[in-house]
Amino acid sequence: MSMTDPLADLLTRIRNGLRKHGDLVQVRNSRLGHAVIDVLAREGFLDGVREIATPDGRTALEVALKYDRDGDPLITSVSRVSRPGRRVYTGVREIPRVLNGMGIAVLSTSRGVMSDREARAAGVGGEVICEIW
Repeated sequence: MSMTDPLADLLTRIRNGLRKHGDLVQVRNSRLGHAVIDVLAREGFLDGVREIATPDGRTALEVALKYDRDGDPLITSVSRVSRPGRRVYTGVREIPRVLNGMGIAVLSTSRGVMSDREARAAGVGGEVICEIW
């Protein structure tokens, strides 16, 4: 069965895993999903990712979730900005600041998927995929 928005599914699985205080979440493998997870790991919101084989012969991504010392998740909110029915693009000067820099916006740019800080430093805009804080 085809999925309309695999990136929204990835973000929902991470959100649900954090709500149940799980250590690992398994998501479908895709280049864009892997790139988004890598950005979240670089920014310190996730512990990491590794590829695993599934019983049906495909590969999946196993995402290690991250919590603070008190056991609270580091990610408190995940919101999808650009959707298949409504794409949201931004120039370098209009890249949103999420919670005054406490959160991040993940962008798909011509130089790859990167956080809002990386996009500002590189001087590129692009599609705003999601906001995390």
